[in-house]
Amino acid sequence: MVRRAAADGVPPSRAAASFGFSRQSFYTAKQTLAERGLAGLLPGKPGPKGGHKLTGEVLDFLEDLLRADPDRPAADLAAEVERRFGTPVHPRSVRRALGRRAADRAAAEKDAPKSG
Repeated sequence: MVRRAAADGVPPSRAAASFGFSRQSFYTAKQTLAERGLAGLLPGKPGPKGGHKLTGEVLDFLEDLLRADPDRPAADLAAEVERRFGTPVHPRSVRRALGRRAADRAAAEKDAPKSG
């Protein structure tokens, strides 16, 4: 559609209509193509892009619980999240989120400039 308008000199509204798109969709595709190339036109992965239940506040709460009892099972942690925040989470999700947070902190410390 964008190529037809650019190479063949077809007006954007006609090029878009011939492909079943609106004129606005043409300009959106043109901008995306210019910024991210052909791969930018491919559809993205559907669904949430990150943890929406295990927010920073929830992870802080979980870390506090673990400081008090480091051997506390993930199932107990998940139950505490549901009790406190009203959000059901799977114990495996709790373990993964806490592991990611620990890995992110370790990477940040490694990349931090050394003083002294």
